[in-house]
Amino acid sequence: MSSLELGNLAYLVLLGAVLVFWLFVQNRQTLGKTAQTAAAWGLIFLGTIAAVGLWDDIRQTVAPQQAVFADAGRIELPRAPDGHYYVTLDLNGAPVRFVVDTGASSIVLTRADARAAGLDMQGLSFLSQAMTANGPVQTAPVEIARLNLGPFSDTGVRAYVNDGEMEQSLLGMTYLQRFDRLEISGGKMILER
Repeated sequence: MSSLELGNLAYLVLLGAVLVFWLFVQNRQTLGKTAQTAAAWGLIFLGTIAAVGLWDDIRQTVAPQQAVFADAGRIELPRAPDGHYYVTLDLNGAPVRFVVDTGASSIVLTRADARAAGLDMQGLSFLSQAMTANGPVQTAPVEIARLNLGPFSDTGVRAYVNDGEMEQSLLGMTYLQRFDRLEISGGKMILER
């Protein structure tokens, strides 16, 4: 726990103790009833803390995921709470999560995702350069032997590994142009081949 979290916890414990003390002082005559009320409020308090602590897990569980309609040759990606569209592709047998970026020219991998996809990290040559919103970054060209998205399979896909800090790999236009249709409608991105 960080010092901020410990401080928040100490504050909440102190607040709870003050409330319990006030409850007992106000209701000295009916201690049994007061104990029941305190227990009920204590459970509500603990339930609230548990819900706040588990919120990210709960949201991931109930959030819509990418849907594959193999018969129709269609993939549907729901818009995430942050407004972006995310998709998980299989790169050389490894699942890699991408943010769909229509402003990116190519597929750009983080170092961690490139490593997970089994690319040779020692042989990378960061000789090319890409322009980003934060300025130029060095990139290394790579070839992904096998890339799968639902029923769609591609081989020998060209991509780049970013030498700078990047939170998420980007799925850019060179891959998106492989689809016959790309539509954004009703909070979904639809990809069809």
